[in-house]
Amino acid sequence: MAFTLEAPCTYQEEIRKSRFLAQAAPVSSAAEAQAFIQQASDPGASHNCWAWKVGNQYRNSDDGEPGGTAGRPMLAAIDGQGFDRVAVVITRWYGGIQLGTGGLARAYGGSTAKCLQGGQTLELVQRLNGHCHLYFAELPLLKAQLARLDALLQAEHYDGEGARLELAIPPAQLPALQQLLADLSRGRVQLQLDDVDN
Repeated sequence: MAFTLEAPCTYQEEIRKSRFLAQAAPVSSAAEAQAFIQQASDPGASHNCWAWKVGNQYRNSDDGEPGGTAGRPMLAAIDGQGFDRVAVVITRWYGGIQLGTGGLARAYGGSTAKCLQGGQTLELVQRLNGHCHLYFAELPLLKAQLARLDALLQAEHYDGEGARLELAIPPAQLPALQQLLADLSRGRVQLQLDDVDN
């Protein structure tokens, strides 16, 4: 089960006179993640380290900290908390005391985890996208059952006989939806799954 954030959140702490400001936000693409990083970074700070994950894509940066002491622990914290589709930026203002590589990794990883724990989470439900065409008389019967199947009606396109529906459904509910469509249409209609480009 994966989660994302409902809204941006922040967390701040001071560790041995260095100030760490963690900012996290939900993102849906690499471009959105990079835009958030640009917006959240403070050019006057010592470091703006970051990490993001969107599905199978992920990136991170130590931004001048010793290699592997910031971005990687941040990414590990994102994974460890079960998050996806999030970007985190930690801005550090150096306070004059060296933290060492272990101290830096704990500071960046810990601040990331605490920031994400403090945010409002939203469960990510994987859904398959598909479409079907129903007659006018069948539409209300199907719509009455969509919530029970945790299916989302994403679009309706009407014509002279009924409507083409675009649906998104959790994979586990697909057999039940196919059976419902077959029952409503006397075997005429099945959900046609859209091609998934991964």
